[in-house]
Amino acid sequence: MVLQVQEGLLTTSSVRILVATAVPAERDAVARALTHLTVDVIAAGVGPAAAAAATATALATTPYDLVVSAGIGGGFQPGAPVGSLVIADEITAADLGAETPDGFLPVTDLGFGTVTHRPPTALVRDLATATGARAGVVLTVSTVTGTAARAAELHARHPRALAEAMEGFGVAEAAVAHGIPVLELRAVSNPVGPRDRAAWRIGDALAALTEGFGKCAPVLESWKQA
Repeated sequence: MVLQVQEGLLTTSSVRILVATAVPAERDAVARALTHLTVDVIAAGVGPAAAAAATATALATTPYDLVVSAGIGGGFQPGAPVGSLVIADEITAADLGAETPDGFLPVTDLGFGTVTHRPPTALVRDLATATGARAGVVLTVSTVTGTAARAAELHARHPRALAEAMEGFGVAEAAVAHGIPVLELRAVSNPVGPRDRAAWRIGDALAALTEGFGKCAPVLESWKQA
Protein backbone atom coordinates (compact mmCIF):
# COMPACT_ATOMS: atom_id res chain seq x y z
CA MET A 1 0.00 0.00 0.00
CA VAL A 2 1.26 3.48 -0.90
CA LEU A 3 0.32 6.46 1.23
CA GLN A 4 0.43 9.66 -0.79
CA VAL A 5 1.08 12.86 1.14
CA GLN A 6 0.33 15.69 -1.25
CA GLU A 7 -1.09 18.58 0.72
CA GLY A 8 0.66 21.87 1.25
CA LEU A 9 3.02 24.16 -0.57
CA LEU A 10 4.84 21.71 -2.78
CA THR A 11 2.00 19.94 -4.55
CA THR A 12 2.80 21.78 -7.75
CA SER A 13 6.49 20.88 -7.62
CA SER A 14 7.84 18.55 -10.31
CA VAL A 15 10.14 16.93 -7.74
CA ARG A 16 8.96 13.90 -5.82
CA ILE A 17 10.21 11.86 -2.84
CA LEU A 18 9.77 8.14 -2.16
CA VAL A 19 10.04 6.98 1.45
CA ALA A 20 10.44 3.23 1.92
CA THR A 21 9.77 1.73 5.34
CA ALA A 22 9.60 -1.93 6.32
CA VAL A 23 6.18 -2.21 7.98
CA PRO A 24 2.91 -0.24 8.06
CA ALA A 25 3.53 1.18 11.56
CA GLU A 26 6.69 2.87 10.29
CA ARG A 27 4.96 4.00 7.10
CA ASP A 28 2.18 5.63 9.10
CA ALA A 29 4.62 7.31 11.50
CA VAL A 30 6.41 8.95 8.57
CA ALA A 31 3.21 9.92 6.74
CA ARG A 32 1.86 11.75 9.82
CA ALA A 33 4.78 14.18 9.63
CA LEU A 34 4.88 14.98 5.92
CA THR A 35 1.71 16.91 5.24
CA HIS A 36 3.60 19.70 3.43
CA LEU A 37 5.57 17.61 0.94
CA THR A 38 4.69 15.63 -2.16
CA VAL A 39 5.76 12.22 -0.90
CA ASP A 40 4.85 8.58 -1.52
CA VAL A 41 5.39 6.38 1.53
CA ILE A 42 5.49 2.60 1.12
CA ALA A 43 5.80 -0.36 3.46
CA ALA A 44 8.30 -2.27 1.36
CA GLY A 45 8.73 -5.34 3.54
CA VAL A 46 11.32 -6.65 5.96
CA GLY A 47 14.89 -7.30 4.87
CA PRO A 48 17.14 -6.01 2.08
CA ALA A 49 15.70 -8.21 -0.68
CA ALA A 50 12.07 -7.20 -0.10
CA ALA A 51 13.09 -3.56 0.31
CA ALA A 52 15.09 -3.56 -2.92
CA ALA A 53 12.31 -5.26 -4.89
CA ALA A 54 9.53 -2.96 -3.68
CA THR A 55 11.66 0.17 -4.11
CA ALA A 56 12.75 -0.83 -7.60
CA THR A 57 9.14 -1.50 -8.57
CA ALA A 58 8.08 1.94 -7.36
CA LEU A 59 10.96 3.63 -9.16
CA ALA A 60 10.13 1.82 -12.39
CA THR A 61 6.60 3.19 -12.46
CA THR A 62 6.97 6.73 -11.06
CA PRO A 63 9.73 9.33 -11.46
CA TYR A 64 11.34 10.31 -8.15
CA ASP A 65 14.19 12.64 -7.28
CA LEU A 66 15.04 11.36 -3.79
CA VAL A 67 14.57 8.03 -2.03
CA VAL A 68 14.60 7.69 1.77
CA SER A 69 14.90 4.45 3.72
CA ALA A 70 13.24 5.08 7.09
CA GLY A 71 12.10 3.30 10.20
CA ILE A 72 13.22 2.15 13.59
CA GLY A 73 16.36 0.18 14.34
CA GLY A 74 18.94 -0.85 16.87
CA GLY A 75 21.50 1.62 18.15
CA PHE A 76 25.13 0.92 19.03
CA GLN A 77 25.77 2.08 22.57
CA PRO A 78 26.64 4.64 23.78
CA GLY A 79 26.69 6.48 20.47
CA ALA A 80 23.02 6.08 19.62
CA PRO A 81 20.87 5.79 22.74
CA VAL A 82 17.30 4.53 22.66
CA GLY A 83 14.97 7.27 21.45
CA SER A 84 17.62 9.09 19.43
CA LEU A 85 17.69 9.66 15.68
CA VAL A 86 20.45 8.49 13.35
CA ILE A 87 20.99 9.66 9.79
CA ALA A 88 23.32 7.66 7.58
CA ASP A 89 26.33 9.28 6.00
CA GLU A 90 27.15 5.77 4.81
CA ILE A 91 24.68 2.92 4.15
CA THR A 92 26.65 -0.30 4.46
CA ALA A 93 25.81 -3.97 3.98
CA ALA A 94 27.43 -5.50 7.04
CA ASP A 95 27.16 -9.18 6.12
CA LEU A 96 27.55 -9.19 2.33
CA GLY A 97 30.72 -11.17 1.78
CA ALA A 98 32.44 -14.34 2.95
CA GLU A 99 33.60 -15.88 6.19
CA THR A 100 37.24 -17.01 6.11
CA PRO A 101 39.63 -18.54 8.66
CA ASP A 102 41.03 -15.03 9.08
CA GLY A 103 37.63 -13.40 9.58
CA PHE A 104 34.93 -11.78 7.49
CA LEU A 105 35.73 -10.42 4.02
CA PRO A 106 33.32 -7.94 2.41
CA VAL A 107 32.32 -8.70 -1.13
CA THR A 108 34.49 -5.83 -2.38
CA ASP A 109 37.57 -7.63 -1.04
CA LEU A 110 36.56 -10.62 -3.15
CA GLY A 111 36.87 -8.43 -6.23
CA PHE A 112 33.29 -7.52 -7.12
CA GLY A 113 30.19 -5.69 -5.98
CA THR A 114 29.80 -2.85 -3.52
CA VAL A 115 28.96 -2.72 0.16
CA THR A 116 28.51 1.00 0.79
CA HIS A 117 26.40 3.81 -0.63
CA ARG A 118 26.92 7.42 0.43
CA PRO A 119 24.00 9.86 0.67
CA PRO A 120 24.46 13.52 -0.38
CA THR A 121 26.89 15.04 2.13
CA ALA A 122 25.32 18.49 2.36
CA LEU A 123 21.81 17.09 2.73
CA VAL A 124 22.90 14.74 5.52
CA ARG A 125 24.60 17.63 7.31
CA ASP A 126 21.59 19.92 7.01
CA LEU A 127 19.14 17.25 8.16
CA ALA A 128 21.33 16.31 11.11
CA THR A 129 21.41 19.97 12.15
CA ALA A 130 17.65 20.37 11.76
CA THR A 131 16.67 17.19 13.58
CA GLY A 132 19.46 16.73 16.09
CA ALA A 133 20.17 13.34 14.54
CA ARG A 134 23.58 11.79 14.89
CA ALA A 135 25.30 11.23 11.53
CA GLY A 136 27.25 8.04 10.99
CA VAL A 137 27.23 4.61 9.41
CA VAL A 138 23.97 2.66 9.40
CA LEU A 139 24.53 -1.06 8.86
CA THR A 140 22.14 -3.27 6.93
CA VAL A 141 21.97 -6.84 8.26
CA SER A 142 19.95 -9.84 7.18
CA THR A 143 20.10 -11.29 10.69
CA VAL A 144 19.49 -8.85 13.54
CA THR A 145 22.23 -8.84 16.17
CA GLY A 146 21.29 -10.79 19.29
CA THR A 147 24.48 -11.12 21.32
CA ALA A 148 27.07 -8.83 22.86
CA ALA A 149 29.81 -10.70 20.98
CA ARG A 150 28.18 -10.06 17.62
CA ALA A 151 27.62 -6.39 18.47
CA ALA A 152 31.29 -6.05 19.41
CA GLU A 153 32.38 -7.80 16.21
CA LEU A 154 30.28 -5.51 14.03
CA HIS A 155 31.48 -2.39 15.81
CA ALA A 156 35.09 -3.50 15.53
CA ARG A 157 34.66 -3.87 11.75
CA HIS A 158 32.65 -0.64 11.47
CA PRO A 159 33.84 1.70 14.24
CA ARG A 160 31.67 4.59 12.96
CA ALA A 161 28.51 2.50 13.01
CA LEU A 162 25.66 4.06 14.97
CA ALA A 163 22.74 1.82 14.07
CA GLU A 164 21.68 -1.38 12.36
CA ALA A 165 18.51 -2.18 10.45
CA MET A 166 17.46 -4.58 7.71
CA GLU A 167 16.44 -2.51 4.68
CA GLY A 168 18.69 0.48 3.98
CA PHE A 169 21.19 -1.16 1.64
CA GLY A 170 18.41 -2.78 -0.39
CA VAL A 171 16.65 0.56 -0.81
CA ALA A 172 19.96 2.19 -1.71
CA GLU A 173 20.79 -0.45 -4.33
CA ALA A 174 17.47 0.22 -6.07
CA ALA A 175 17.88 4.00 -5.89
CA VAL A 176 21.44 3.96 -7.20
CA ALA A 177 20.46 1.64 -10.06
CA HIS A 178 18.01 4.37 -11.11
CA GLY A 179 20.53 7.17 -10.60
CA ILE A 180 18.60 8.67 -7.68
CA PRO A 181 20.15 9.95 -4.43
CA VAL A 182 19.27 8.07 -1.26
CA LEU A 183 19.02 8.80 2.46
CA GLU A 184 18.49 6.61 5.52
CA LEU A 185 16.92 7.87 8.76
CA ARG A 186 16.45 5.63 11.80
CA ALA A 187 14.88 6.13 15.21
CA VAL A 188 16.53 3.89 17.80
CA SER A 189 14.13 1.49 19.52
CA ASN A 190 16.64 -0.79 21.25
CA PRO A 191 20.35 -1.28 21.87
CA VAL A 192 22.28 -3.48 19.45
CA GLY A 193 23.18 -6.64 21.36
CA PRO A 194 21.34 -9.14 23.54
CA ARG A 195 17.64 -9.20 22.63
CA ASP A 196 15.87 -7.94 25.74
CA ARG A 197 12.36 -7.23 24.44
CA ALA A 198 11.36 -5.70 27.77
CA ALA A 199 13.87 -2.92 27.09
CA TRP A 200 12.59 -2.11 23.60
CA ARG A 201 10.83 1.22 23.17
CA ILE A 202 9.06 0.79 19.85
CA GLY A 203 6.30 3.30 20.57
CA ASP A 204 8.82 5.94 21.63
CA ALA A 205 10.93 5.26 18.54
CA LEU A 206 7.93 5.62 16.22
CA ALA A 207 7.07 8.92 17.90
CA ALA A 208 10.67 10.05 17.43
CA LEU A 209 10.45 9.05 13.77
CA THR A 210 7.37 11.22 13.28
CA GLU A 211 8.98 14.15 15.09
CA GLY A 212 12.20 13.75 13.13
CA PHE A 213 10.48 13.75 9.76
CA GLY A 214 8.50 16.81 10.80
CA LYS A 215 11.78 18.62 11.32
CA CYS A 216 13.12 17.26 8.02
CA ALA A 217 10.36 18.85 5.96
CA PRO A 218 11.77 22.41 5.75
CA VAL A 219 15.21 21.09 4.78
CA LEU A 220 13.76 18.84 2.10
CA GLU A 221 11.70 21.75 0.77
CA SER A 222 14.82 23.90 0.48
CA TRP A 223 16.81 21.07 -1.07
CA LYS A 224 14.08 20.34 -3.60
CA GLN A 225 13.92 23.98 -4.62
CA ALA A 226 17.70 24.40 -4.87
